Amino acid sequence: MGNQLTGLKKFFTNKNTVTFVCVILGVLVLYFGYNFRVNKATDPIRVPYAKKELTKKSKITADLIGYTTVPRSLANTSKTLIKSEKEVIDHYVSYSTNIPQNSYFYSDVVMTEEQMPDYAFINMKDGYTVYSLKVTMATTYANKIFPNTYIDLYAKADDKSSGKIMFGRLIESIKVKAVKDDRGNALLENGVNNGTPSAMLFEVPDDLFDLLKKAEFVDDVEIIPVPRNAAYTAQQGETTVDNETIKQHILNQCVTITE
Repeated sequence: MGNQLTGLKKFFTNKNTVTFVCVILGVLVLYFGYNFRVNKATDPIRVPYAKKELTKKSKITADLIGYTTVPRSLANTSKTLIKSEKEVIDHYVSYSTNIPQNSYFYSDVVMTEEQMPDYAFINMKDGYTVYSLKVTMATTYANKIFPNTYIDLYAKADDKSSGKIMFGRLIESIKVKAVKDDRGNALLENGVNNGTPSAMLFEVPDDLFDLLKKAEFVDDVEIIPVPRNAAYTAQQGETTVDNETIKQHILNQCVTITE
């Protein structure tokens, strides 16, 4: 037994043996490392493509998408190639170009609904109108009112007969369609604060649009957006007028001309 251990010790302490073992190990590392990198580079991944030509501003639905495989190395050469259908389905083709049939999808020609310039008017219901409320960083609570949340609109008005200030909730449970800057760019996409707010857009029934628009022309009336919590949005209550006194104050100072 002692002779065997001595022989093994001599074998592994021999310089030629050590060199030989190191060379073998190096070759194995190079071989398996090379094969790993080759396999990873040629490993096919599934990417979506357009089954038919998609026109500008059209919505991309699941039935318009096909799938094919490409080598991972080829897919990784393009920073804009979209590899996941989640980044395509229910998105929109850019307003500036079509997507040809059998073309892959690229991030510079696929937009979310909020990124579209006419986002506020997409899929608007009959009998509804987009109302734009002027806002500032202060009235949006430093950009803390996000699209697709439900808030309230309060109103402040001067009651000249009593000399008192009227204040109360004018509109209950109204959905924020979008928040825009002074150039019309959408802000707060994906919950990220990325600009100075100038307008808050709502999709409202025509009668509410009429009321809110008239309020703009009454000098002593100010419309104030008031945020609520997540539970308020989850409930999605009916959008209604909540203060008849202030409503009548606004209407009494306006005349609707019909022909």
